[in-house]
Amino acid sequence: MFTGIIKALGTVTRVAVTSDGAHLEIAAPDFADTLGAGESVAVNGACLTVAALASPAFSFQLTPETLSRTNLGNLAAGDLVNLEPALRVGDSLSGHVVQGHVDGTGTVLEQTVVGDSVEMRFSAPPEVLRYLIEKGSIAVDGVSLTVFDINSRAFGVSLVQYTQEHTNLTRKPVGASVNLEVDLFAKYIERIFQLTQE
Repeated sequence: MFTGIIKALGTVTRVAVTSDGAHLEIAAPDFADTLGAGESVAVNGACLTVAALASPAFSFQLTPETLSRTNLGNLAAGDLVNLEPALRVGDSLSGHVVQGHVDGTGTVLEQTVVGDSVEMRFSAPPEVLRYLIEKGSIAVDGVSLTVFDINSRAFGVSLVQYTQEHTNLTRKPVGASVNLEVDLFAKYIERIFQLTQE
């Protein structure tokens, strides 16, 4: 479990296609020193298991399922990725409940500077948009954000200065892919409602 509060930016150092997926290596010196092999880390919002650790780098094996559902297969050496360690008992839940299970990918449509904030719009597939509500939560590349201005193909978010400086979102150009995870509770509510109608 995660909260969508990014703890570090990592740099992709190696991506290699394998017979059963891909191998992803990331460097993040201070972050790497807090990890152990087998731990869960959200990388651009996707929950991955640390396969090997040799500070300042650590690596993951990406399964075909992960590659098909996330944007991680688009990564190349030099790309910046958002990193968050798994939530520990007693940690502050400053964002919202994030599983690290990506529901779909979207695309950066625009960035607009509004005072000290940056407003971004993302396209999203119907299976993501159906769960969004005004002022509800969404994780975009693992970042916990508040949704506004939803229509049939896209939604908007506003990034405060801290989020601009400590995540990769404003560094992404128009057309770039992002991982999207909707609010877990929205899916549970829908499922419970479906069962009551059967």
